Amino acid sequence: MNTQNNKEISKLLSLILRHKPQTIGLSIDENGWAEIDELISKLNQHGHSCSKATLEEIVTTNDKQRFAFDATHTRIRANQGHSINVDVEMETKEPPAFLYHGTVKKFLEKIRTGGLQKMKRQHVHLSKDKETAQKVGSRRGEAIILTVQSGKMHTDGMVFYLSSNGVWLTDHVPEQYIDFTSAD
Repeated sequence: MNTQNNKEISKLLSLILRHKPQTIGLSIDENGWAEIDELISKLNQHGHSCSKATLEEIVTTNDKQRFAFDATHTRIRANQGHSINVDVEMETKEPPAFLYHGTVKKFLEKIRTGGLQKMKRQHVHLSKDKETAQKVGSRRGEAIILTVQSGKMHTDGMVFYLSSNGVWLTDHVPEQYIDFTSAD
C-alpha cells in the first residue's frame, strides 16, 4: 500500500469524477459512472500510477465513502458533490427533524440573506450530526455549525435525498429554516 499515492489518486478521483473528467479525457455516463479499465488507462497515460487494487483500496478505506463501484465492479463513480450534470439516481427521503451544516464566519452574511446555496454543486450538503459538520466546516478555518430545520422544510414541501454515504442533500435551504444561534 502506497498511502501517499493513494491520497493523491483519491484527490484526483474527486476532481475527475465530480467536476472535470476532461482533465484526463475520461468518458462518464449520465449517471456519473466511468469504466474502471478506461479510468486506470487514462490515469496511467497522464503519469498517475493506478491499478484496480489501488481503486479497491481507495473506495473501501475512504473515511467519507466518496466513491462507489457498481455491482459488477467494472464501473466507479462519486457518490455526490458533482458540479457536472449527472443523475446519481438517489431516492427522495424524509429527513430527521434537524440536520447540520458546517461553515466559516466569512460566509455567514451571505447565508443570513440568501440561505444555503448549492453554488457550483448540484445540491446543498448537510450532515446528520454536529461532529461531521464540524469536520466539514473546519476545512476552511474555525467552523461554525448551523442547525437546519430539515423536518419543517420537508413538511413545507422541500425535497431531500440521502446519498449512499450518508450525506443529506437538498436544492436550497432558505434562511428562515436556519438557526444562527451558534453563529452569534
